[in-house]
Amino acid sequence: MTSRQDLRVRRSLTELQDEYATGNKKPLDDLMRAWKGIKELPPDDPRSFFSLGGLHGEPFRGAGWGTSAYWGGYCNHGNILFPTWHRVYLLKLEDALRSIPGCADVTLPYWDETSDESLRNGVPWALTQESVELDGATIPNPLRSFVFNHPIRDFVNGADPNYSKPKGYETVRYPLSGLVGTPQDREATQRHNAQFPNYDDNVKLLNQNVVAWLTSTVVINGQTVSTSVRTKYLDCLEAPNYTVFSNTTSAAQWNADRADGVLPVMSLESPHNSIHLAVGGFDAAGFDASPIPGANGDMGENDTAGLDPIFYFHHCFVDRVFWLWQRRHGQTDKLDVIGGYPGTNSVDGQGPTPGVVPNSWLTLDSPLDPFRNSLGQPYTSSHCIDIEKQLGYTYGPGSLEEHVERAAARRVAEGQSNKTIEVTGVNRATIRGSFIISAFVTVDGVRHCVGSEAVLSRWSVQGCANCQTHLETKAFIGLNPIREASLADAGYEVEVRTRDGMFGRERFGVQGEPPLRIEVR
Repeated sequence: MTSRQDLRVRRSLTELQDEYATGNKKPLDDLMRAWKGIKELPPDDPRSFFSLGGLHGEPFRGAGWGTSAYWGGYCNHGNILFPTWHRVYLLKLEDALRSIPGCADVTLPYWDETSDESLRNGVPWALTQESVELDGATIPNPLRSFVFNHPIRDFVNGADPNYSKPKGYETVRYPLSGLVGTPQDREATQRHNAQFPNYDDNVKLLNQNVVAWLTSTVVINGQTVSTSVRTKYLDCLEAPNYTVFSNTTSAAQWNADRADGVLPVMSLESPHNSIHLAVGGFDAAGFDASPIPGANGDMGENDTAGLDPIFYFHHCFVDRVFWLWQRRHGQTDKLDVIGGYPGTNSVDGQGPTPGVVPNSWLTLDSPLDPFRNSLGQPYTSSHCIDIEKQLGYTYGPGSLEEHVERAAARRVAEGQSNKTIEVTGVNRATIRGSFIISAFVTVDGVRHCVGSEAVLSRWSVQGCANCQTHLETKAFIGLNPIREASLADAGYEVEVRTRDGMFGRERFGVQGEPPLRIEVR
């Protein structure tokens, strides 16, 4: 147990930046020093960034190294362990940062993604500035990238090892590409990246893309409607129980089962996915940003996302939203799981991880491999429900705080639509990597993108036995708060956009190819 006054506080990274600008440089300097330290550790040191970053996806190991029965990485997605596994993951990364000499007081800050600052400017400068001053020397910014001190090999994709990375490879973000696994990949990446030689200009493009995702709106018959990631974060705070809040698989089932006219729920995993793709490289349909085909940053695929430092500042915000949801719903000391529900089995979503038996039921007592506590026992979700009493940290103030105590339940106001566009039949067997499902409404001859669902996926599912039996991805895009009168004669369409271009397009009531299905109810 930890008393309230002994809690370490994870603060907003912007707060550290502001202090730095006004003369108190120590907190941000210490953070930089700690990150520099773990990145310089030998790759086989369990505290090293290479070792910790590689726990999320590649390099695959254990049961997931070469068998199609497993996802391969340790991370949990598409099931109820998504929030808790990543909570402990951050704890282990923070412990490593604090182990660096002189950094015992360091805590991991969060990128406050829904703050006014982020909505205006995108990614905090501490995560993108090319170099920094530390201990009297100018050094490459430890938070902007990672130069591999050990290679990783992609054993999943056979003759097309897209996610092999050599020693010396440096992680990249939008608008650049990081595919270097084959001669063809390297040639294509070299041609693509040659179009973007100026680092500062690339940061501007990244920030423009992130802001577009965070703030997107459409105007329908004079009414401005939010389609933004910020709105998704707000909506997930209203999810009625932990099971559907925790992951996209459970939320999809809840939405499929809901009564007509009931608004769909939003899982925490959904806006989380969107930020991965915004940073890694996707321009979503309907945003006022220039599409850049061929962008493929490391954050955009589960295989390599954990090897970009920005991953941990993003996930620290996701963990904070998890804690805000817990406070709002009285779940700070317990979490309720609906037994036997989709999203509670190891074959749901991404598939079983190393150490987890395929087709086993997941509970709060399931091990969060490979993490162990100070006694050498496996961490479970039950060990990390209360971050203050069990883990010894809390979060400082930031955005969304004002919504925690707000009365629950979104309601359909008079005159607003209670319809939802339901998309099924999206088969990811032939889709390489992550993709986006976007829904469109045509009103008075004008086509509007009214929502997108980002799907953070592995690069190849063809070699994954679990993926071959869990291939359908669903999306539920609510049309509230669009005015019902505006939709009286509307037409509906859906597009699936992948890294290889358009995968499928479907109009409501018209057979498409491939056979996507749309229902509006």
